[in-house]
Amino acid sequence: MSENTNASTRRPDGTHRVVITGMGAVSPAGVGVGALWDAVMGRACCIGPVTRFDTADYDVHIAAEVRDFDATEHGITKKEARRFERFVQYAIVASDEALAQSGLDLEAEDTTRIACVFGTGIGGIDELQSGFFTLAEKGPKRVSPLFIPTMIGNIAAGNLSIRYGLRGECLNVVTACATGAHSIGAAVRDIRHGYIDAALAGGSEESVSPICLAGFSNLGALSKAEDPAQASLPFDVRRAGFVAGEGAGAVVLESLEHALGRGATVLAEVTGFGSTGDAYHMTAPEPSGEGVARAMRQALEEGGFTSDDLGHLNAHGTGTPANDATESKALLALMGEEAGHAVPVTSVKGTTGHTLGAAGAIEAIVCALSVMNDCVPPTAGFAEADPECPVNVVVEAKTNYPQKVALSNSLGFGGHNASLAISPFCRTAK
Repeated sequence: MSENTNASTRRPDGTHRVVITGMGAVSPAGVGVGALWDAVMGRACCIGPVTRFDTADYDVHIAAEVRDFDATEHGITKKEARRFERFVQYAIVASDEALAQSGLDLEAEDTTRIACVFGTGIGGIDELQSGFFTLAEKGPKRVSPLFIPTMIGNIAAGNLSIRYGLRGECLNVVTACATGAHSIGAAVRDIRHGYIDAALAGGSEESVSPICLAGFSNLGALSKAEDPAQASLPFDVRRAGFVAGEGAGAVVLESLEHALGRGATVLAEVTGFGSTGDAYHMTAPEPSGEGVARAMRQALEEGGFTSDDLGHLNAHGTGTPANDATESKALLALMGEEAGHAVPVTSVKGTTGHTLGAAGAIEAIVCALSVMNDCVPPTAGFAEADPECPVNVVVEAKTNYPQKVALSNSLGFGGHNASLAISPFCRTAK
C-alpha cells in the first residue's frame, strides 16, 4: 500500500478528492510528456513550414505539426493506422502512455466504474474532406463504407474505450478550443460525486489540414508570419493571430480513495473546475472577461482557495489580439489590480502553437508538472509587452517556487470558458 494511505480521501463537503495518476501526450514537440515538458521548459519553438500539403495558394504557410509521426512505432497496428484518423491515433498513443504511467491494472478493476471522457474540437477533418472529394469526383458508390465511423468526433472516445475495455461512461465533449479542459472537468465531476472511480480523459486534434488552414486564415484568426519564431506571440504587442497546432493530451484521473487503495503514485490533484459561458459572440470573447474571471473564481472556490493562493496562471494565451487582452482583464478582475499585475502568467502556445481541442488537456499536463516541480515555465514568443495585456508574463523559467494551486484556462469559439485548478498532492484536504 502507498505511504499516503493515511491521507484524507474526502473534501470538507464529503465529496471525493480527485487526483492525476497518469499523463500522456503527443504534441508538436514529439511523442511523450517528456518531449513536451523539455520543449516548454526550454522555450523551444516547435512551429515550422507545413509539410503535409502544398500551401502555395494559402496566406499561411506555417503550422505546429506533429512531424514524422508513425503510429506503428508507438503500439498501433498497421490495420489500425490505415483505419483510424490521425486524431484517433494521437489519442491512443497519448492514452497508452498515461495508462502505463498510472499502473492501472484493468484486468483487476471493475471497468464499469472507469469512464472514458475524450473530446475533439473538429474530429476527422481529413477524412471528411477526402470523402467530399470522392463523392464529387467518383460518385456515391465510391464513398468508403467506413467514412462515418472514421470521421465522427466521438470515435476517439469510442475506440479508446474499446481498446482498454472501459465500460463506464463514454463521452465526447466538444467545446472547440476548450474541449480538452471540459473533458477533464466533466470526468472530475463524475469522480467527485461518486458516479465512477476513475477516468481516462483528454482531447485530441488533427487540425493542420487544408480546409482548416483556409477557414481559420480567411476568418483572420491565424498569424501570417513567415518566420516560425515570430508567429505565435502570446500577450506580445506584435501578436497577430494563432498558429494551428495538433496532437493529444491524456490523463488518468481517480478518486484519491481508489488511487491509494491500489497503491498508486499520485502525481497531482485537480482541486477545482470552473465552467461558464459568455453568451456574447460566435468567435469573439466577451471584452470585459467577466465569464473567464467567473470560471477561474469557480475553480479556486471549489478547491477552497482564494485568489491570494494562486501560484500562477497557465493561460489560454493564443496570441490573438482579442483573446490575450480579454484574458488579461479577467485575471485583473479576479485578483485585483496590484496582485493581478504580479501573479506569474505563462502560455505554451509559443512552443506548441494552438492545438485546439487538445490544448486544454496538453496544458493541464504542463500545469500539473509545474506544480509538481515547483516552477512556472517560460513563454516562448513573448518579447515586447503590450499595455493592453498588463500581466506578468514569465520569460525565464521560474524555479524553486512552491505553489498551493495553479489555474489552467481554456476558452473556445462560442463563448465556452473552462478553468482547472491543479495543486501539488498533499495528504490532507484543504
